[in-house]
Amino acid sequence: MDIKQLRYFVAIVEGGSFSAAAKRLRIAQPALSLQIRKIEEDLGINLLLRGPQGVTTTEAGETLLHSARKILSDLSQTEDELRSMGQEPSGIVRIGLPGTISSILAVPLIARIRRKYPRIKLIIAEAMSGFVLEWLEHRRIDLAVLYSDNPAPGYSSKALLREELVMLIPPEAAPDCPTVEDAIGDMPLILPSSAHGLRMMLEQMLAKRTIRVEPTIEVDSYVNIKRLVSSGYGCSILPFHAIAQDVARGHLASLKFAAPRLWRSAHLVHQSAIPLKIAAQAVHDEIPLVIDDLLADNSWAGAERL
Repeated sequence: MDIKQLRYFVAIVEGGSFSAAAKRLRIAQPALSLQIRKIEEDLGINLLLRGPQGVTTTEAGETLLHSARKILSDLSQTEDELRSMGQEPSGIVRIGLPGTISSILAVPLIARIRRKYPRIKLIIAEAMSGFVLEWLEHRRIDLAVLYSDNPAPGYSSKALLREELVMLIPPEAAPDCPTVEDAIGDMPLILPSSAHGLRMMLEQMLAKRTIRVEPTIEVDSYVNIKRLVSSGYGCSILPFHAIAQDVARGHLASLKFAAPRLWRSAHLVHQSAIPLKIAAQAVHDEIPLVIDDLLADNSWAGAERL
């Protein structure tokens, strides 16, 4: 196989048919079919299933598609890297962010990169921390911000900040719940499901304080958790920045944990075995500076630099 054949194969799968790929690639359809047939003959296995509705990948085809996309992406980044040597950083940089961090960091980071490095195209993917780490493992992203300082061997991690976790309760319940323990004892607990990184972290942290985590309601949405608490369905535990505006408006009340207070830390992570491209390194170096600005003007409420 060569790069041209890989490009052809990916174009066919993404286009859903040989005719669509031929049009996109601007080559004759018989020539395209011939190239794919050569790959299948060389490998001795079928990669595509042809049907009236177009083409679909076999199991082997899906494996090739995953690898081909990675190879073509690496080649494109290498070309960008070579072209930009000695020049202004350029190219595509992909970064994965948990939802709560993305809501604060994404826009200021994009604005800073566009202002300082206009030739860098920043792509931000948002998901729960577990999915972000999986993207990093499969090299779908270059950088990740994770709530873990040691995701696994083979990763480089830089501490960014820590943010305080607090109890949120309905405002009318505040006089009757002066402490976190009072709130948990008096009201149902609402938390993300066990698949959520915050839930797993809370279970470990609260176990050390002999507080049992037995949520009555589980929902993987901070917005819906806040709505449920505000409506009187129970109490919850979230980063303070996620509820700061709601507290200021009187929609929620918050309680801090007794000393030592509850914190979780955020870290900037990338694969240490793979040197960062120039553009990715530039973004990597700018992220702590953006965070410093956000902390300085209190845009990241309840957080402090590590």
